[in-house]
Amino acid sequence: MYKNIYLKNGKDESLKRFHPWVFSGAIQRLDDRIEDGEVVRVLNVNGSFVAVGHYQRGTITVRVLSFEDILIDEDYWERSIRSALKMRINLGIADSLCNNTYRLVHGEGDYLPGLVIDCYGKTAVVQAHSVGMHYSRHDISKALLKVMDNRIDNIFYKSETTLPTKKDLHQEDGFLYGHTNDDVAIENGLKFHIDWLKGQKTGFFIDQRENRSLLEHYAKGKSVLNMFCYTGGFSAYAMRGGAKVVHSVDSSAKAIELTKLNVGMNFPDDARHEAYCDDVFDYLDSHNDKYDLIILDPPAFAKHRSALHNALKGYIRLNVKGLEKIKQGGILFTFSCSQVVTKENFRTAVFTAAAQAHRKVRILHQLHQPADHPINIYHPEGEYLKGLVLYVE
Repeated sequence: MYKNIYLKNGKDESLKRFHPWVFSGAIQRLDDRIEDGEVVRVLNVNGSFVAVGHYQRGTITVRVLSFEDILIDEDYWERSIRSALKMRINLGIADSLCNNTYRLVHGEGDYLPGLVIDCYGKTAVVQAHSVGMHYSRHDISKALLKVMDNRIDNIFYKSETTLPTKKDLHQEDGFLYGHTNDDVAIENGLKFHIDWLKGQKTGFFIDQRENRSLLEHYAKGKSVLNMFCYTGGFSAYAMRGGAKVVHSVDSSAKAIELTKLNVGMNFPDDARHEAYCDDVFDYLDSHNDKYDLIILDPPAFAKHRSALHNALKGYIRLNVKGLEKIKQGGILFTFSCSQVVTKENFRTAVFTAAAQAHRKVRILHQLHQPADHPINIYHPEGEYLKGLVLYVE
């Protein structure tokens, strides 16, 4: 039977509202010798059951798997993954003929905190963000193969950079099932090489799929600048949208190589595209009033709340530069993927940037993560991707 964790008086209130985290400060005592990654039962001060979840020493001590007193067994993993797949099928995201790139499991958004599963064609990439999910990876893989049936042939595990490095967890990246060298997946009819070996996240930023489609509709006849281009996703969509010229910029030589590869795979020998390995601020400083559509999609400026102030200063500085350099009548796509930066924080930063740049700015769209990155209504922290599309005079 699972060991128990006992909460302080009144500290079960957030759990009664189905918030999936138990913080260390809420715990009164716990049974002896509970190890990181164990499944534990959470009890209130009176000893009544509240939840069951994965234990891990740290600020978030328990990540809740169920608010029912159940076993976390093979049936649990199968039910949970099947529920996630059913939603993607109902929304037309899974089993699409023109798109085989989607997120199957999105942590708390699919009631599986600490677990991400992304599908790229016949390969599923599994990523653990908690020790408990790492220890459960083989059970998860068995359930994944059963639920996905003939949809996948391979399972790649990618958690070397997402788990505590001081623990000897044997979290080496590699295939848990099958093997393939075919790293090409299709997103809305465009082909992309997915670098699940060395790439960021699981190898591709699936969460910008719908925002890339929106950009495609604005690209016709425009000169486009894609900053922090990474894999060149926005660049490929701009090309298909009929852009006059597309320039991709990233400080990483590997990202530039991947962008060239992806754009070339979809638009071979197309002189409209050029890619530059350069610091984004240096590049913007040397290119004034040249582009009428700019994408600012930086990596997370803040991963912890302590970095929020500096992150907001970074977003202001970046957006000032983009707003100063864009042509009159231009369109700016600007994003934040920092979870600790709220929609209000980000919008205020962009408002401040517009004032400092002395440009007249109108909001055309307010953007967010797509439906395969759902937000658990009881876990508002899951709303991490924010974006604005701006018309700049």
